Amino acid sequence: MDKQQQLITTAFRLFYRNGIHATGINQILKEAGVAKKTLYHHFPGKDDLLLAVLNYRDQRFTGWMMKALEQATDAETLCDAWFMALDDWFNSRAEELLPFRGCFFIHTAAEYSDPAHPVHQQCQRHKQQLQQALQQRLSTCLDDRRATELARSWALLKEGAITSAAVGGDLSAARQALTIARHSLGS
Repeated sequence: MDKQQQLITTAFRLFYRNGIHATGINQILKEAGVAKKTLYHHFPGKDDLLLAVLNYRDQRFTGWMMKALEQATDAETLCDAWFMALDDWFNSRAEELLPFRGCFFIHTAAEYSDPAHPVHQQCQRHKQQLQQALQQRLSTCLDDRRATELARSWALLKEGAITSAAVGGDLSAARQALTIARHSLGS
């Protein structure tokens, strides 16, 4: 792994575990085994590193979720795959992701709450793009209006399930959301 990637993966692990503002650059450098000069060669500042970390997490998370959906052929199997993937994540069975500590994008957006800040905007883009990816998958088996409607509903249920699991400790939240989402298929 090259030094830039080492910085990104180490920063992600530390940011996800401790929070962004609670994690100092020196801690990242120490754990990554990288010199400060190398850090600033790749990233002019901490926010630049954070943007790279968000991109890294987006690629990992979205790739993982899309892989979970790839065998689904209709709305019902897409629904099951979407929420059972979340259940795997909440219960730390998703090997591609670190053990569940809530949503990195939600945590980051809370620390960068100004909607005009590039970090906040990148968090927002992740959520929108994931919903759009689900909508595209649903469009293969439903009309566009219905695909849009279900993707919005399931994305909202996903966010609620993440919050219930992370804040409330309810690791069955994805299964409960699945039950609700299955009802939306009948309407």
